[in-house]
Amino acid sequence: MAVDEAILEAVGAQASQPVLRLYAWEPPCLSLGYAQPIADVDLDRLAAYGWELVRRPTGGRAILHTDELTYSVIGPLDEPRLAGSVLESYQRLAKALLHALTLLDAPAQANPNTPLPGTPKGPVCFEVPSNYEITVDGKKLIGSAQARRREGVLQHGSLPLVGDLKRITLGLNYPSESDRSAAAERLLAHATTLEAALGRPVAWESAAQAFTTAFGQALNLTFEVTQLTQAELCRADELVAEKYANPEWTNRS
Repeated sequence: MAVDEAILEAVGAQASQPVLRLYAWEPPCLSLGYAQPIADVDLDRLAAYGWELVRRPTGGRAILHTDELTYSVIGPLDEPRLAGSVLESYQRLAKALLHALTLLDAPAQANPNTPLPGTPKGPVCFEVPSNYEITVDGKKLIGSAQARRREGVLQHGSLPLVGDLKRITLGLNYPSESDRSAAAERLLAHATTLEAALGRPVAWESAAQAFTTAFGQALNLTFEVTQLTQAELCRADELVAEKYANPEWTNRS
């Protein structure tokens, strides 16, 4: 999360070009949306499973990052593919996400008829598809969130590749175990993994290549592979200390 924000600041200062970043998580990590209360998290259970905890700079609800491909798109406000409203820019990026899934043979769609993200009733992001969210057979496959600042636009999202989506409920607070079980069943009814959608597993590298190809083709982009600059690395370290590893940020009510 600190690296995403460091790149956003660098883009805003015209020290970096717009970026498509693809990454994974080790160890597994529960991320909270910007305004999500820490009370949603069962910290003891989280520690018992060895899962990390972070608060995102973007909105939405909790995601357990494991066995997934995470993408982030970062650029200035005047970048044509990111310009306009949140919905307008999201629709453009959704075309690239859909094309990536087409390259992976997943029969996905972006449904314009579900409501825009508001305040979901449950603590889990993947339980509630939002406007133009990527779904397969009505089940959410890619969860995304966007932040728009004076420096530019950051949109990042999660594509679960394999695994049991119900695991996230083990690290969250519920009034009772029956409520936890009910939440797990609702999640399976509303979300899926790429493996479940295809009937076969897909390697992270294959998914990453599909994303790179799809964003280039759908948005008319040519990519150059680069490393983080020394300034971005230093700023990311500062952001870890100031924010992302700071309980005052993570443990907000």
